Amino acid sequence: MLERRELFPHVIEMNYQVKRRLGCCVYLIHNRDEWMLIDIGYDDTVDGIIDTVRQLDFPLAKCKYLVVTHADVDHIQGLKRAKELLPGAITVGHPQAAEALEAGDRILTYAEIPAQGISIELPKIKLEQTITEGSKLTLGDLEISVWHTPGHTEGQLAFRMGKLLFSGDNIFRDGCVGNIDAHHGSDISEFIKSLERIRDSDVEWLLPSHGPPFRNNRALLQSTIDRLDKYQHMADFGTCAVDWPLLDEWEAELSQPFHAGKA
Repeated sequence: MLERRELFPHVIEMNYQVKRRLGCCVYLIHNRDEWMLIDIGYDDTVDGIIDTVRQLDFPLAKCKYLVVTHADVDHIQGLKRAKELLPGAITVGHPQAAEALEAGDRILTYAEIPAQGISIELPKIKLEQTITEGSKLTLGDLEISVWHTPGHTEGQLAFRMGKLLFSGDNIFRDGCVGNIDAHHGSDISEFIKSLERIRDSDVEWLLPSHGPPFRNNRALLQSTIDRLDKYQHMADFGTCAVDWPLLDEWEAELSQPFHAGKA
């Protein structure tokens, strides 16, 4: 039996457990004789993750949930294989994620990005239960609250357990956020609202989908919010922006003579 390397009581993160990067963070939450996984990552790491779980002395038949934070391929490619290995577990995610996974939507999930030569296998899978804002997941005596935190993608969820928030791709320790891309269904205004909610909560620790856990640093959150607010008004972000003030300025200037000295 392997020694359990808990980050917090009832929480094991598999990258930390095996002491190497696996892709996204894979969180195992446990209480009494029940346990669940938040995200599973790529297909080629699933068997190793489940074998490690077995060596940690968690009965595979006691896995209650396989949870999807959102439908990005780096989070869910291995979900079908995980369900084969853990047939008693219920696959769970937001309705929008469920639609993308059942349809095998290669664009929305980032499985296919032709401009960058990215083409990743995406096994279709039907989620057995959908959850959204206000839903609850229970493990033994633990209750985990579901937050709907759109922005990175429409169907992204975060999960609160006491003073911990499993925060998905909302924000990382360096202040970066999950990709903003119109083809991915990103919405900067909604992203800001999700970050404001995290900033204003009494959550103490954020456990993101990539990188290390970190404290809920309000100054860091505010800096990121301020940056995203600027993105809303920049042509750099195309249809994800809400406007481009330069064009309004130009329209006002069109009625005036052009002076090269002022350009």
